[in-house]
Amino acid sequence: MKFVTTTQRLAAVLALTGACMGSASASPDAATLERGKELFTSKAVPACAICHALADAGAAGAIGPDLDELKPNADRIKKAMKEGIGAMPSFAATMSEEDMNAVAAYVVHATGS
Repeated sequence: MKFVTTTQRLAAVLALTGACMGSASASPDAATLERGKELFTSKAVPACAICHALADAGAAGAIGPDLDELKPNADRIKKAMKEGIGAMPSFAATMSEEDMNAVAAYVVHATGS
């Protein structure tokens, strides 16, 4: 029977916590941000830029909230994209999870949130 010391347990917990935190806060790569911007400006149907203002994208939409002011986090963006909200339609049937993640990463990056 192998005994694990409290120190070993603590080290394991800290290692797992660090790994999880590192992956959650990792910056998206340039390709993901570029894909997100492309979807935001023109490739999503309808394109996000039609309704939302976002300076980095050159978007001045006035139907949805100004994302530069709102500074939503990725979870809030993905929830709105999946479920729709107000006049905003759901993108669940027209966009992959990967594409929704790219848009969320781009908006978070562009707004500095």
